[in-house]
Amino acid sequence: MHAFAHRTTRTLALVGAAAAAGLLLSACGTDGGGTSGSDHSGPSAAAPSTATAAAPGPFNDADVMFAQMMIPHHEQALEMAGLAEGRAQDPEVKQLVTAIEQAQDPEIQKMKAWLKGWGRPESAGDGSGGHGSGGHAMAGMLSDKDMQGLAAVTGRDFDRMFARLMIAHHDGAVAMAEDERRNGRNATAKSLADDVVRTQSAEVTELRKILDRL
Repeated sequence: MHAFAHRTTRTLALVGAAAAAGLLLSACGTDGGGTSGSDHSGPSAAAPSTATAAAPGPFNDADVMFAQMMIPHHEQALEMAGLAEGRAQDPEVKQLVTAIEQAQDPEIQKMKAWLKGWGRPESAGDGSGGHGSGGHAMAGMLSDKDMQGLAAVTGRDFDRMFARLMIAHHDGAVAMAEDERRNGRNATAKSLADDVVRTQSAEVTELRKILDRL
């Protein structure tokens, strides 16, 4: 009976030691990465999936503003592209509309993920109604009157107006992306800015050619 009690005490001691070790390992596993706050450090290494989505590495205010402003800018481009359905006539205009939709919607999702991972809102929110962010006007954004005018025409008239308005819209996006390339810090955000400059500058060239022949 005494031997049984001794074995029981030893077993309980081993179980207690294992539990203590498990708690220690658990504590170590959750210690190691602060959140990205005012120091603009990268996302915590303890959340690799979030880190990947949130553009890993350091970032600065220019990166945040780039994403916050480019999201509604891209969203308006998608609204313009949506108006082409049933209104556009020119095959090259239709082809560009498809290219815009395929490129810009995924970019919107990327930038939203970055801001979430950085702990920043999707919009700086200053009551600007989507035409500005943090007090900064967004170049190339169409007015409500422009959008209504585009929705009111069809065929060749739509194609001409779409090309003219999208040129101005793209020029604005390129200017914002070039600012990010100069002033941004996050490598992933700067890479997207490179893509915007390259693809939208090429589309502006195509749109100018289309406009010249319409």
